[in-house]
Amino acid sequence: MTIHPSAKIHPAAIVEDGAVIGENCEIGAFSHIGPDVTLGDRCILKTHVVVNGWTTIGNDTSIYPFASVGHAPQDLKYAGERTKLEIGFKNCIREGATLNPGTKGGGGITKVGNNNLLMANIHIGHDCILGNNLIMANNASMAGHVVVEDNVIMGGLSAIHQFCRIGTGAMLAGFAAVAEDVIPYGMAHGNRADLAGLNLVGLKRRGFDKADINNLRAAFKDVFHQDTDTLQQRLAKALTDYPDSGLVAQMVTFAQAETSRGICTPKGR
Repeated sequence: MTIHPSAKIHPAAIVEDGAVIGENCEIGAFSHIGPDVTLGDRCILKTHVVVNGWTTIGNDTSIYPFASVGHAPQDLKYAGERTKLEIGFKNCIREGATLNPGTKGGGGITKVGNNNLLMANIHIGHDCILGNNLIMANNASMAGHVVVEDNVIMGGLSAIHQFCRIGTGAMLAGFAAVAEDVIPYGMAHGNRADLAGLNLVGLKRRGFDKADINNLRAAFKDVFHQDTDTLQQRLAKALTDYPDSGLVAQMVTFAQAETSRGICTPKGR
């Protein structure tokens, strides 16, 4: 066990031998830290937090009561092998959240990036790869093997099917049941979720150039609201029609990538 002298650990908390606790960490009453856990500096664990497994948590992360972090993945194929959960810095993990490590068959690791707000009762399944600056609203959840890029917002009670990809800047409405990949800056809603349009508010908030946003809007219409050619042909044409647009290139590259779930499209298409 390695505990920095400045760490504050409540007498009612349990920190098992082998754990590494960084500088100025705070561990509240009735929390339980397993032997293979590493906490970075200035992490704050409120009361009744459980962190177990081969789990690393970056600096300045806060975890709230009754969160379960790093326990065995919910996969019947899991046989107790040593797999990892890696959480970055400046994350806020709220009450009742569950975050599972990876599985041997899925790459062996679940990763959560930096500066994410994971609200109450969210679930991150095994072998998921999450980016930075995400918001998962209350009860949002994802099955295993999901990839979520940066700056995504997931509405309350939204759910993502296993092996789906969510592109950067996308927004999922509350109660959205996502069974296909969502393009960067797309907005998805419904059960099963369809592509409702672009996350224009998110684009403007992030300071993208108006001309580039307009190019993306035009390319989106060309790709997803035309009946000519195939989807892949329309995607290729968009790159030709808008060669100087980084946003269009990002959308097309994402949609052209190999996927096991298909691409979420507007209703009826």
